[in-house]
Amino acid sequence: MLFLAALFGFMTWTLYGALVVTPPAHVLGETARIIYFHVPVAWVAVLAFTMSLWNSVVVLRRHSYEADMKAEVSARMGLWFCVLATISGAFFAKSAWNMYWNWDPRQVSITVLLLVYMAYFGLRSATPDFDRRIRLAAVYAILAFAVMPFLVFVIPRVYMSLHPDTIINADGQGKLLDDKMRLVFWCAAAGYSFLYLKLYNLSVRVERIARRKEGWDV
Repeated sequence: MLFLAALFGFMTWTLYGALVVTPPAHVLGETARIIYFHVPVAWVAVLAFTMSLWNSVVVLRRHSYEADMKAEVSARMGLWFCVLATISGAFFAKSAWNMYWNWDPRQVSITVLLLVYMAYFGLRSATPDFDRRIRLAAVYAILAFAVMPFLVFVIPRVYMSLHPDTIINADGQGKLLDDKMRLVFWCAAAGYSFLYLKLYNLSVRVERIARRKEGWDV
């Protein structure tokens, strides 16, 4: 409870900082405040997919049902955070480009990433044999993660993109952030990361109870 209270207070302060404390951004003005949500949830999606990769490797090495459960939970959370990043990016695009969708390389690549991980769950549901399912899912999760860096980091930079880099510039160092913006931005990234970890732990506990009721040894 203490951790939840501290996390709630920290996230509340971050929200206040994003909406009130930080100044409007150069060029994009008030619209750019969405980066304090959009970029952190995109980062958490990458973090969740990384956790899924790690647990998938454990599945192949130890044939662990527990690791398979954690890999599935983390992939599901990564998918939801990826959806949030896509939706928030669409609202950002509406303000910056006057349209929600224009087939920008970043929009296309994140949509492909969504489809890749949706197929992960399709594979799981289409494989009735449990032992075969966890092996196939683990291999697929590893292959999906191998594709992810190209979709998230490489392709959007190879092709010309309208995605604004006036705040988080192309080298990713945030040199154009002033001190207040930089502090709130990194606090938001940390806050959403801790939120993910808490939700991940809760989801694993719920999934463990559900699987034990079905007779699985986890």
